[in-house]
Amino acid sequence: MTALARGKAVPGAALAALCLAATACTNSGNSGGANTAATANNAAAAQQVANPSASAGPACTYQGYGGGVPPLNITDGKTIVGFSQSESTSNPFRATETKSIEDQAKSLGVKLIERNANADVNAQNSQIQDMIAQGARALIVAPENSAGLGPALAAAKAKKIPVLTIDRTVTGAACSDFIAFIGSNFYGQAQIAADDLSQATGGSAKVAILSGTPGNNVSTDRTNGFTAQLQAKYPNMTVVASQTANFDETDGQKVMEQLLQAHPEINAVYAENDEMALGAIQAITAAGKSPGKDVKIVSIDGIQQAVQDVAAGKIFADIETNPRFGPLAFQSLRDFYGSAGVQSKVIIKDNHFTSANAQSALSGGLVY
Repeated sequence: MTALARGKAVPGAALAALCLAATACTNSGNSGGANTAATANNAAAAQQVANPSASAGPACTYQGYGGGVPPLNITDGKTIVGFSQSESTSNPFRATETKSIEDQAKSLGVKLIERNANADVNAQNSQIQDMIAQGARALIVAPENSAGLGPALAAAKAKKIPVLTIDRTVTGAACSDFIAFIGSNFYGQAQIAADDLSQATGGSAKVAILSGTPGNNVSTDRTNGFTAQLQAKYPNMTVVASQTANFDETDGQKVMEQLLQAHPEINAVYAENDEMALGAIQAITAAGKSPGKDVKIVSIDGIQQAVQDVAAGKIFADIETNPRFGPLAFQSLRDFYGSAGVQSKVIIKDNHFTSANAQSALSGGLVY
């Protein structure tokens, strides 16, 4: 059972409850558009754990991590915490994620150093090791891919520096090579996307999949969850083409142009992130077809432009991936160094934007 809300508008009184109590979020008072600065700290938009009481294995504490690491007070104003961002902040998801980490560090008095790998896993390995050399005693890492950070994780482990991963997983063992993973239910997101696309097309369609960057769990789960759902429930939904567009708008446009030329019968698109969906819209329009009418589109992430396109009817539905990791990430580090500990997987709730609630989500500052 997925933790995502299925297209339900959230009443104003309930919005504040979406802020996880332990994260000490504050409402920015944003009542207009969903700009990055405003929504990064909007209590209504804050991350909430999907099921805080569900066990995902024994909690990890500093005493048990990799045989034990030294205790730390990360909010003493002296201890350095490193943040490794995987991709350019020109992407709204990465911009919001980075700002959330920065804002929460500032509010807690955490001494934060940062690096951005710009989609280069070799650079990310080098940058993490550089932050270790600069004195980082704990690390928050948004991995570029799941298998490529072995050298950085090994270097951190050798120095008894714990690593908390957000938004993508890494290869290794929880509470040994990394503390835990905080992020969305990507497989569940894809199942909802399949349900949405079936609803949009009446259960019969020729589907193109624009998949994300190979080599990370997000792309794998979003592909597998979607195709498995089609096979299980929608026999008349046929995937006629599936090709990576690297979570990128420009690539999404180019790939969609090629797919439409090779398969003019395509009348449905599943984009594994909004950037690729926006590129697909440009390609569909350039081909003389109408996005939302001739070609139905479902996407994942919940960036402002995509949700505006949901409201306008160009995209049928958009499943959110909430990038506001700051409060939960730092609370997890504090729990790790305290008595509560952190479980190996912390899955967050995500919104589900449809024509029924897209405009209210935009007005309420729930998008980024």
